[in-house]
Parts: sequence; C-alpha cells; structure tokens
Amino acid sequence: MTYRDRLNAFTVDVEDYFQVSGFERNVRREDWDDYASRVVGNTGRLLDLLDRHEVKGTFFVLGWVGRRHPELVRRIHGRGHEIASHGFWHRLVYDQSPEEFRRDVVESRDVLADAIGERIDVYRAPSFSITKRSLWALDVLVEEGFRVDSSVFPVLHDRYGIPGAQRGIHRVATSAGAIWEFPMPTVRLAGRSVPVGGGGYFRLYPIGWSLRWLARVNRERPFVFYVHPWEIDPDQPRIPTRGLLSRARHYVNLASTERKLGVLLARFRFGRIRDVIGRIEEEDARPRSRAAASDDVAV
Repeated sequence: MTYRDRLNAFTVDVEDYFQVSGFERNVRREDWDDYASRVVGNTGRLLDLLDRHEVKGTFFVLGWVGRRHPELVRRIHGRGHEIASHGFWHRLVYDQSPEEFRRDVVESRDVLADAIGERIDVYRAPSFSITKRSLWALDVLVEEGFRVDSSVFPVLHDRYGIPGAQRGIHRVATSAGAIWEFPMPTVRLAGRSVPVGGGGYFRLYPIGWSLRWLARVNRERPFVFYVHPWEIDPDQPRIPTRGLLSRARHYVNLASTERKLGVLLARFRFGRIRDVIGRIEEEDARPRSRAAASDDVAV
C-alpha cells in the first residue's frame, strides 16, 4: 500500500481565537462573551474548503461554542462531518481533578448530542493535555461512553506530550474498558520525534516539508491532521499578551494556512475518525469472520 491509498483523518478543533490555552492568563473565561466571536464564519470557510475537495472530517467542537451556536453544530453535522467533543471550557486536563474533568466532559457531550440528536463518543483534550500525569482521564472517558480519544502527542513539549508513547492507532486498556487512541503524527529526525500533524507546526513548516514528512508517516500507518478555524483568519483581533512564545505560536503564518490546506487536501486521502477506525476494525474482524464461516460450513 502506498501513502496515496491510505485513508487519514482530517480534524478541526472548533474554538474561537480568544479561547486558546496560550491566552489563558490574558483572557478570563467569564469574559469570553465580551469578545467578538469569529468562529462561525471561519468554520464556514473550512466547511467550504472541505466541500471543494470532497472531504468529510471530524470536528471537535468546544461545548461553550456548541451551546452558543447550536446551528453551527447542526450545519457541520448536516454536511456529513463527524461531531466530537473538545471539552466545554477548554481547560487543560491535568489542571482539573477527575471530578471536574468528568463534569466538563459530560456537559460538552450532552450539549453536542442535544444539538444533533446523536451520541458523541470521540474526544480530544484541549492542547493535547492527556499526559502521563492525567492518564486517569481515559478511564473517565470510557465510563462516560467514549470509544475514541485523540489527545496524545508522542513528543516532548512544555505544555503537552508523552515522549515515547505509541505512535500508531491502538487500543488502551483502562479499569473501565478499552478505548481507541489515535495519537498525533510524528517523524524521527536526528534521533528526535518531530511533530508534523497540523496546527502551529503546519503553519511554521514550508509546505514541502509537511508533505514529505506526512507521506513518510503514511507509508506505515494512517495519520490524523488537525487545524483550528482561527488559523485561516489573519484579520482576527490581536490579544494583548506579554508572552512572546504564545504570540509566536498563535500568529505565525496565518495568512498562508488556507492555501497550504488546499495543497494538503489535494495530496492525501482524508475522512472522518470513525471511517479510519472502522477500517481497522473491519481488518481485525476478517480472520474471525473466515474462521466463523469455516465453522458454519463444517457444521
């Protein structure tokens, strides 16, 4: 199988420009309603881009956004995309107690499920904040009916990451049962794991680097790509912050993201997370199906 034959997951973390973790010290959650929201328009542009490339993806919608814009959730769902949870308040998992995390996850899940009338069973933590010190979150997710998580980044980072974590899609055993983990893609360069799955990395790297590295990953396994609606919005209001690193991560190369996404979508095959996991489950079931068929013939 070549990388052009493999189905990957295209995902969108639906949150507004003022809700990112890097601005937490400057923007209080109780003040979110005071900011001019741009998430509906920016998400609409991404929906149109995906339509042009005939791609269906998975949209991890922040519960806060879903409560204020249920029509947006229904619009995304109505165009054939998968609705998943990004939590409610965009709080880092490891900054919460298990009880606080459960309340946040349940509130988000229920808001989104009410909007579309379907079960929500795929989750991604804000800023990939399921790390070694918050692996207990997987138990909570299983207990609350989630079957897929996409929160682990197998890298060393100041805010997230589990260095040495398994790099491909796999099942994780918890005290409550098993859950699929679909980690962010990385490549090994000079003995280090380099993230290549989207977001600020995609905006920072030349498009040729991203295409080459993702093709390398794809020769071995499917990958998951992620983007935020605010990443295609160079005209968004600037958040005053003293954090040089936060500003750099958020604002670098916003003007070129949409064009680069078009190149990416034309190069690789993309679908929803449920489509990618479904293919793996079908492949896993084939030997059992043949054995069952043989047993039926013998009987």
